[in-house]
Amino acid sequence: MPPTDPADRPAVIELRQYTLRSGRRDELIELFDREFVETQEETGMLVLGQFRDLDDPDRFVWLRGFRDMAVRHNALTAFYGGPVWARHGPQANATMIDSGDVLLLRPLSDGSAFAVSPAERPQAGAPAPDRFVSATVWSFPPGRHDGIALIRDGLLPVLHKTGPAPLAVLTTETAHNTFPRLPVRTGENVAAVFTSYPDESAYRRHLAEVLVHPLARDEILPGIERERTAASRTLRLAPTGRSLIS
Repeated sequence: MPPTDPADRPAVIELRQYTLRSGRRDELIELFDREFVETQEETGMLVLGQFRDLDDPDRFVWLRGFRDMAVRHNALTAFYGGPVWARHGPQANATMIDSGDVLLLRPLSDGSAFAVSPAERPQAGAPAPDRFVSATVWSFPPGRHDGIALIRDGLLPVLHKTGPAPLAVLTTETAHNTFPRLPVRTGENVAAVFTSYPDESAYRRHLAEVLVHPLARDEILPGIERERTAASRTLRLAPTGRSLIS
């Protein structure tokens, strides 16, 4: 299968959060950025972003995308059944306590997918960019769309008016996981907003403006609060040197 076309915006995205053994995150990142980027993309997937979780020194977060579910199945089959994973997978797995926290997502609407190009990826060993990425995830009852609609039609316009436009806005992909060797969280109904900032101070200023915006404060955020099944979670992320998302 040919590599993912750089012009494509992936229609299926995995948000993967790994809990690692103490002190081994940099070991995994070095191995990942050296061995698992181009080799995954050669099978038809796109490695979108790799991050250090700023709230947990033993947490590694990354995203990869696929043109569709059929490409996902074929790409994962090729990679995890191939020689690169056979050679380096045991070392990667040895750094991990848990790799099962995975959300299967899709763009919330036309134009809300990640737009990145592998041609712009830094070489292995590049320094980490001085950027801050936030990923806020809201959870809603399965089958209910009111909360998602409030984010799409209410919160997103406010975000655009008050700060940088989100890099991507995603929601749950409900298609059956056809690669059960890698489980994903089931029964989910989420919205996830990814945004990049020069630093965390810029993120906090943006958040403060959203919280005092009259429409967001009085209508949109209380509406989302009523619909959600759990408190929203914001991942505070630092991109690695080879992350396309930064």
